[in-house]
Amino acid sequence: MVSYASGVSELPLLGETIGANLERTVARFGGREALVDVAAGRRWTYAEFDADVDRLARGLLARGIEKGDRVGIWAPNCAEWVITQYATAKIGAIMVNVNPAYRTHELKYVVEQSGLSLLVSAVSFKTSDYRAMIDEIGFGATVYIGEPSFQALFVEGDKSGISGRAEALAFDDPINIQYTSGTTGFPKGATLSHHNILNNGYFVGELINYTEHDRVCLPVPLYHCFGMVMGNLAATSHGACVVLPAPGFDPAATLAAVGAERVTSLYGVPTMFIAELGLPDFESYDLSSLRTGIMAGSPCPVEVMKRVVAEMNMNEVAICYGMTETSPVSTMTRPDDNLARRTETVGRVMPHLESKVIDPDSGRPVPHGEPGELCTRGYSVMLGYWDQPQATAEAIDAARWMHTGDLATMDEEGYVNIVGRIKDLVIRGGENVYPREVEEFLYTHPDIADVQVIGVPDPKYGEELMAWVVLRPEATTLTADDVRAFCAGKLSHFKVPRYVHVVDGFPMTVTGKVRKVEMREKAVGILGL
Repeated sequence: MVSYASGVSELPLLGETIGANLERTVARFGGREALVDVAAGRRWTYAEFDADVDRLARGLLARGIEKGDRVGIWAPNCAEWVITQYATAKIGAIMVNVNPAYRTHELKYVVEQSGLSLLVSAVSFKTSDYRAMIDEIGFGATVYIGEPSFQALFVEGDKSGISGRAEALAFDDPINIQYTSGTTGFPKGATLSHHNILNNGYFVGELINYTEHDRVCLPVPLYHCFGMVMGNLAATSHGACVVLPAPGFDPAATLAAVGAERVTSLYGVPTMFIAELGLPDFESYDLSSLRTGIMAGSPCPVEVMKRVVAEMNMNEVAICYGMTETSPVSTMTRPDDNLARRTETVGRVMPHLESKVIDPDSGRPVPHGEPGELCTRGYSVMLGYWDQPQATAEAIDAARWMHTGDLATMDEEGYVNIVGRIKDLVIRGGENVYPREVEEFLYTHPDIADVQVIGVPDPKYGEELMAWVVLRPEATTLTADDVRAFCAGKLSHFKVPRYVHVVDGFPMTVTGKVRKVEMREKAVGILGL
């Protein structure tokens, strides 16, 4: 049998807009909490949240924003981000997520490429002076969160109406543009519809059994699908509450919010969970309310997953895999999967979606267990890259399969294992080496807290392996000889890293994905290659 699976479900897809779905939730759970902004000390019931969403929606209309106009949001995690997400959806404006880490030239590109009509922005965040960068590119149509310009939208909204707008919207309309963090050139704007992201959030919530009694803690950035789809939309489609622990990731603030808000579900990329588990006073936090959560964003180390289950009370934690272009989740583990399935795979295909693993050269599905490129098809596949038809055609083939660029295997039961990126594959002396396999083994070393393996140029073998290592607090040093001794007799000789580089952390995107391209560039300089 070939590596293909389809997600059957007795539960139908939602055929409605985000605004209509929110209204149904408000009608059922108006008095329950919808949103808590811990850092700001503010909270909303669903009725209060919907009222603020409608006020902002009317304010945008009064400002001249129409269906299809692009409205940017450039801010760290805050309640205004969430309110803007739903307000734009209610009037059919296309929200453009601007990466909080962007600098001036990246901001200018996104503003121009998307054709922004209005930008909702924070004044600053960490070392970024957003106002100065906006002034530098000369974009005048900006309102600032926390300042009179943003509040004026609510005042204008009190004087305006929104009736009749919902009837003009369709669930296949574009509603969101998310710029993917391209490793070369400028990022591309993945354009997503109500149908794309509402259903993906809804089914993520279904698969971890969300109800109105759940409280979902989001230390992950809202600007990415992890926060705004798997977090916000999964919660609001089930009447659950969203808890924002801090504007940016803070491990102590996250765990404190879990205890104070009696959180039942915690999200994070692996490095976030590693940081939380590594807190010196980790044992002092009350995590007894937790039952589930999601780990995603990059491959999850097996050892980390085991600790999250055992030490954080997250017995039903799920692994999700996907990409922005697929709204984002394509495969996911289920609560009834055994620990091996939940630590060694990224689960099975989502309901109403298809997955296959193909030979990148021939395009044909490979047999079970053989590595190839993972492809996804179904409701979740983006409409396309904004105003970039050629790039869209390169990513989505004629049969509407999204080509992920990820190397994966699929077993007989449909469980998928990500073995690396096609571009990350290391070929050493004719041997294919998947860095993920080596990383998983090195995670079992008692002195290693985190590790990433890359290929570096070598005149004899073409490429050699280099391990970048973050040590545990009690460890002081680790040499290549130490690593070789640890690997002896356990890994094939060609999989043993020749070089070891001890670091405090890895270069990352703001969503927690390790930038291996940047690591390779730095490694060439470090090694004098």
